[in-house]
Amino acid sequence: MMVDVCIIGSGAGAGPIAYELSNAGFDVVVLEKGKNYTEQDFNKDELGVCRRDMFTPKLEDEFHIINEVQDDGSVKRYDGREYGWSFWNGSMVGGSSNLMSGYFHRLKPNDFKLKTVYGEIEGSNVVDWPISYEDMEPYYAKVEQVVGVSGKVVNHSFQEPRSTANFPYPELQTNGVTRWFDKACEALGYDVMPTPRAILSYDALSRKGCFYSNFCGSYGCASGAKGSSRAALLQKCKAKVITDAFVYRLESDAKRVTKAYYKTRLGVPHVIEAKIFVVAAQAIESSRLLLNSKNKFFPNGLANSSGEVGKNLIFSAGGSGSGRFVFEKLTQEQQRELMQVGVFFNRSLQDWYEYDKDGKKTKGGTIDFLFEHQNIIPRVMREVYDDNGELLWGDDLAKKVQKRLTTSRVLTFEVFNDWLPTDKCFVSIDKEAKDKYGMPVGVINLYGHPQDLKVGEHLAKKAVKILEELGCEEIDYSISSSPPPNLVAGGCRFGNDARTSVLDKNCKAHDLQNLYVTDASFMPTGGSVPYTWTIYANSFRVANVIKKALEV
Repeated sequence: MMVDVCIIGSGAGAGPIAYELSNAGFDVVVLEKGKNYTEQDFNKDELGVCRRDMFTPKLEDEFHIINEVQDDGSVKRYDGREYGWSFWNGSMVGGSSNLMSGYFHRLKPNDFKLKTVYGEIEGSNVVDWPISYEDMEPYYAKVEQVVGVSGKVVNHSFQEPRSTANFPYPELQTNGVTRWFDKACEALGYDVMPTPRAILSYDALSRKGCFYSNFCGSYGCASGAKGSSRAALLQKCKAKVITDAFVYRLESDAKRVTKAYYKTRLGVPHVIEAKIFVVAAQAIESSRLLLNSKNKFFPNGLANSSGEVGKNLIFSAGGSGSGRFVFEKLTQEQQRELMQVGVFFNRSLQDWYEYDKDGKKTKGGTIDFLFEHQNIIPRVMREVYDDNGELLWGDDLAKKVQKRLTTSRVLTFEVFNDWLPTDKCFVSIDKEAKDKYGMPVGVINLYGHPQDLKVGEHLAKKAVKILEELGCEEIDYSISSSPPPNLVAGGCRFGNDARTSVLDKNCKAHDLQNLYVTDASFMPTGGSVPYTWTIYANSFRVANVIKKALEV
């Protein structure tokens, strides 16, 4: 089969390419390893989704090797199968965008010039981006319209410039407790902002509005309100999506990729030829594919003359915390507001996106506040011990669970700050371990820079002050260098110098005339927000570049 464009993967980095180019009349094929689900297939089966990995590969079939740098500098090797350590986050049409919570924050102008603004940090590989916020802004705005972003723009100290005055869709309904939160932040001198969400607040774009089940993260959206690549783009374009298609190798000559080889889950081989190839398989897997596609022209891996494929892998640094409202201390009206079901909390702070530390300007981050997830299993597991740490049984356990679930609510926060790129965090290929397709598995070499923890601690302590102002009890938090598998980027960073980057500023491989990488792999630094909006925006930007190349 010969097509104009072959896209490997179908998530946020792939959807805009398929949407723009197929609707412009080009012959586009999307190769997706997983299944194609629709809104009718999604439910709130906590056991299936969270305990049995309904949407991710079985680790005995597909796994990673993890090498983790220890505090003493030694490296500990983990086999993902043995330790249950999974870095898969959505193997289906639309990828992990189906399972996101949809917290959509733009990068700030300074995120595009981290090295220039904040300087070098010892032990890290911080660089400026080859494009600016101004280059990306029109595409952030396009995502708001095409994918659908709801919210309300408010003035705050780090509000980024916008070409439109507000979001195209009004903010989602919120719990009455947000008013208490806003007052608490006002008393502390903090600027609160409604959290923008890639969730439609009413029926639009041929999709239903939010059903307010409050099961967003880890779950597919049964209404189609969530702006996944599948619901917002792939279901509305003319691209041909081939499922059960694991791409294990790309073939090339010295200048161009010529073929993509893929297998079905039963091992049946297929091949596709295309004028242009776009890799968007998720940061870890995209690097793995390129490294497994080495040939006589690229003995160290496809597009890897620089030796940079897989390098400078990043995640999102930070952590989380929580506090519990004391029901007995609230008025009846406050109790009623607290226990409202379904509606969101949706509050964020970026007061410390940048702050001074020891007389030096320091890059900070974002704090998102939300109620604890509706998942019943972890909520109940919080209650299995009494005040003395003894395991509860029978009626005592039942009474405590019933009271906590009906007269109590936990407010949580998530901290997002930069995971600094380093030489110690990268993707490589294992020499021995292979997956069910017979391909060498990816090795995830993990290391978190100490600066990540310092910034995370600074932000978490600010969040704790708000919980204290609200009168919460049982307040705690955790900031660690444990990577969130659903927030991964880097490995094929873009840049102007072919010696130190894999891709040019338009995400085309320096080494090849027709290979692009458009998932989060391109990002040299991640900013202090979730990545999805930026991946979408960049993919729309690159789609324009590819369109012009095809029109020549």
